[in-house]
Amino acid sequence: MDDICQQRLRNQHLASQTIKDPIDVLRSLVAIQGQDYAGAKWALAQRAINCTNDQVEQALTDGRILRLHVMRPTWHFVAAEDIRWLVKLTAPRVNAACSSYFRRAGLDDKFLQRTNKILVRELSGDRQLTRAELRGAVVKRGIEPGDSTRFGHILLRAELAGLICSGARKGNQFTYALLAERAPQSRILDHDEALGELTLRYFNTRGPATVHDFVWWSGLKVADARRGIEINGSRLQSWSIKDKEYWLSAENAAAKLPLARRVHLLPLYDEYFIAYKDRSAAVPPNANRLQQATSLVFDLPMVIDGRSVGVWERMLGKTSVRIKLHPFMQLTRKDKADIHQAAARYAEFLSKDLEIELEASKLESRIRAQH
Repeated sequence: MDDICQQRLRNQHLASQTIKDPIDVLRSLVAIQGQDYAGAKWALAQRAINCTNDQVEQALTDGRILRLHVMRPTWHFVAAEDIRWLVKLTAPRVNAACSSYFRRAGLDDKFLQRTNKILVRELSGDRQLTRAELRGAVVKRGIEPGDSTRFGHILLRAELAGLICSGARKGNQFTYALLAERAPQSRILDHDEALGELTLRYFNTRGPATVHDFVWWSGLKVADARRGIEINGSRLQSWSIKDKEYWLSAENAAAKLPLARRVHLLPLYDEYFIAYKDRSAAVPPNANRLQQATSLVFDLPMVIDGRSVGVWERMLGKTSVRIKLHPFMQLTRKDKADIHQAAARYAEFLSKDLEIELEASKLESRIRAQH
């Protein structure tokens, strides 16, 4: 079987771009983690042809892409057409995972019925309100919503009930809208249909991946994952790699791997890393494992040929973006040229001029010191 990293780069639309509309990228990937809002937009754009920040923002404004809590749970971008069945499938597990927080916050069913009724009343008629505006409406109705965390749980439960979702932003502030009005054409699937679709689309775009990778990403149970594989039958195939069972869609297993674009400057929580419980395939064999494990989750990864070789940071100015690169290892002249090209693509995405700074790796620093 071809290299896991090359397969994943291709299946996640990172090896080459053939999709023009970012919404079509999301239709393929089902969902991408989105609490880093700016980073999630860049995650979509990297997988589309000449996609800009403004294009992705417009899809969010129009409601073709929604941002809300599903799966693990955390914020995700989801295509409007997929939101109903995905929330219905994963909400029970999210509620179970958060049940102790809800109990401590005093959010029982009777209380939530009252707050949900207020949220629906305030948002009806295609109104889109900020969190502060909704909190004020709850207070005005004589209910104490508590601190920011408690009110966040109230909104989360309304999302999980299929009542509210994201609206268009007001300036830099996020808003909420009624799901029934924002995504009236969203599909409704029965449990097995939804489970089968989520399982197929995960392994189609994240494969090769293990059952435990899928369980981590989806928030579902191992039994759910195995049932999803069973539902798909011959559409999914498995391979044993280093004594682990990996799954991949049969369609992608038969496809020829294109040459991957070498360098990617990925955002926080990019699906190339966050979609897997075991991220070791993307770590170079000679890397500092602790450093890599931390950087893949909490830093912006710099990736060459599917493996993390450092981190990057960005500083936004009015007309330019300054990118600072921190490699973990010595880079070749070709590496540096390709990294510069990737940085230029990011600046183009933002419609800004590029300023770039490449720090010497610790290895290069030691070599200079010895001479």
